[in-house]
Amino acid sequence: MRQFYTKQTGFTLIEILLVIGLIAILAAIVIVAVNPARQIGLAQNTQRRSDVKAILDAIGQYSIDNTGSLPSGIPVGTTCEDDGSVICKADSECEGVSLDVLVSQRKYLTDLPADPTAATSLETGYYVMKNSYGRVVVCAPTTYNSESISVSR
Repeated sequence: MRQFYTKQTGFTLIEILLVIGLIAILAAIVIVAVNPARQIGLAQNTQRRSDVKAILDAIGQYSIDNTGSLPSGIPVGTTCEDDGSVICKADSECEGVSLDVLVSQRKYLTDLPADPTAATSLETGYYVMKNSYGRVVVCAPTTYNSESISVSR
């Protein structure tokens, strides 16, 4: 009687574990290289730059339309982060500056932009002030990686 041996095909447990280990190492390298938290932080800073510029552009346009006068309540100071006042959200009462004139009738802005992480129910998270030279400064004091985001005109 003859016995025929058939060769079994497939992967051994060790081969499978080696492949899984290599995939895990490669995945870890990719995650570290991409760094999603950093990407989100950079995207939020880009949003902040855009928001600060939009607010300053609206204040500038308001000033042009109103013979050089600025919205009321903008304080005078040296640095925006220290001496500026927080901008209140539209139609809300807060301890800061109300720029509701910019969003009334949606003439300059449809709504006041809000910081992606620092905004509250009453405050936008952005600050505004006028320096001693009469230039308006709008800034975002809460940023990713302590980046300085400030625009003046």
